[in-house]
Amino acid sequence: MHKDARLQSLTENGVDVLIIGAGINGAGLFRDLAEQGLRVLNVEKGDFGGGTSAAPSRMIHGGLKYLETGEFRLVAQSTLERNLLLRNAPHAVTPLPTVIPIFSWTKGIWAALRTLFGSTTAARSRGALLLKIGFTIYDYYGSRANVMPRHRMKSRAKTLTEFPQMTPRIVASGLYYDAKIAGPERLVWELLADGMAVNPNALALNYTHVANHNGGEISFTCEDGSSFTTEPKLVINAAGPWIDHVNAILGAQTKLIGGTKGSHILLDHPELLAMLNGQMIYFEADDGRILLVYDYLGKALVGSTDIKAADPENVRCEDDEIAYFLTSLRALLPGLSFDASHIIYAYSGIRPLPASDAATPGLISRDHSAPVLEPTAQRPYPIISMVGGKWTTFRGFAEEVADTCLARLNATRHISTRNLGIGGGKGYPTDDAAKSRQISAAAATKGLDLTRAAELFARYGTSLNSFTAHQSVFSDADRLPNAKAYSLAEIDWLARNESIEHLADLVLRRTTLAITGAVNAADLERIADVVAEAKGWIPERRAAELISLTHHLRETNRQDLTR
Repeated sequence: MHKDARLQSLTENGVDVLIIGAGINGAGLFRDLAEQGLRVLNVEKGDFGGGTSAAPSRMIHGGLKYLETGEFRLVAQSTLERNLLLRNAPHAVTPLPTVIPIFSWTKGIWAALRTLFGSTTAARSRGALLLKIGFTIYDYYGSRANVMPRHRMKSRAKTLTEFPQMTPRIVASGLYYDAKIAGPERLVWELLADGMAVNPNALALNYTHVANHNGGEISFTCEDGSSFTTEPKLVINAAGPWIDHVNAILGAQTKLIGGTKGSHILLDHPELLAMLNGQMIYFEADDGRILLVYDYLGKALVGSTDIKAADPENVRCEDDEIAYFLTSLRALLPGLSFDASHIIYAYSGIRPLPASDAATPGLISRDHSAPVLEPTAQRPYPIISMVGGKWTTFRGFAEEVADTCLARLNATRHISTRNLGIGGGKGYPTDDAAKSRQISAAAATKGLDLTRAAELFARYGTSLNSFTAHQSVFSDADRLPNAKAYSLAEIDWLARNESIEHLADLVLRRTTLAITGAVNAADLERIADVVAEAKGWIPERRAAELISLTHHLRETNRQDLTR
């Protein structure tokens, strides 16, 4: 059903659940409620997955460091959800072997015990004995639905043989397994698309603002100047760091969010990638904070900072954060050189953590909660706010809130999302032979190029089948000038089928063109031509979109396409 027809139905016949915010928490809940057959509307003031959900470390992890703060329930849930995502979204989520350099044998035990019992001073110099205990507990919690090996300890000599550029100050290292996600923004879109595909009474709208409320009615304004009103039975506030702001618009004053800023940089550093050999190094900086570096789609991703911050509208990776990253890398890997010339991209976001008076931002809980503002005389619907959480646990968090919604609406759960594939993960082959057969079948359907089919299967999984009607997507004849992994026909398909409203939506979120440094000025011109034709933009709109995106990349992401 076309989105205009869906919106008309939802405004005329009412909405069971209105979700405000289409980051990962809002998208996960939208899919769950849509699967249950509810009438559900999701509105997002920007693009889907364009806020905090676009700024993670791109890891799907169980939270090893949460053990020292005693958040065992969170670790148990996180490791389970990590394992489920490896099964449900294998096109996007893959295992990530992780190495922790260890600088002492016994340090950190007493500090860890103090933290465990409520101290606001984080443990420092986590020694081999402490980490061995942590790894063992982590393996135990991760044993449910497990798909990865257990941890191993390595000697100093073996570690330095594998990583000769590493500082000789280490005494040993530990190897354990977590996971990484190729495109978190795409997974947000896939969750929303899955919800709309399964339920004609489910609709997700980007660039739609909450304007005001009047009794039981909430009105919205869209970027094209149109507006509409709906009357929900339940409101879910999934606006992340904007939660308190949204509640205020709805007439409810809250102080639920106390965010912290996390920044990352990406380096074009082939020597570093060769040394990493597909592994992540998860290490302590000299001040005791935890940093990471790993191969993300052919670039070295480094992160992250953890700084108290409260302005999600104006956030970028600052010079002092970059200096901190580079200094920390030099200390860990003195055999390699690092400077600002290696940086091809930077990004930052505000974590929507619960309000806290913790002196150390890293000690603020990453657990989630869903406080309820009950109806009032002026507001007949309850507001449930999705506070906190982490990328990895979005499905479990959504399931908890969905069950609350179903109970309040006297509705029944029809399907669990626990084993439900996401987007291109649905029907994903279970081994390499089956994968090859599926790629060959997709290519043979219309006599398509096998190499191109394999390339796209790696990017979109089984969603590749929806591209086969767009045969020229598989051609080698219309590749972008610099970002040759993408074709103009592929860009055209995305622009016409994935709710693209701005050039930035495609370059920053539906693809990985910007974050991997693949796109240049010539590419951007060609992409703008294709999107303008697909969307019916006049020349002035096309030019404005180019100017806006180029400015954003330069000022926010430190990517100057004129260089």
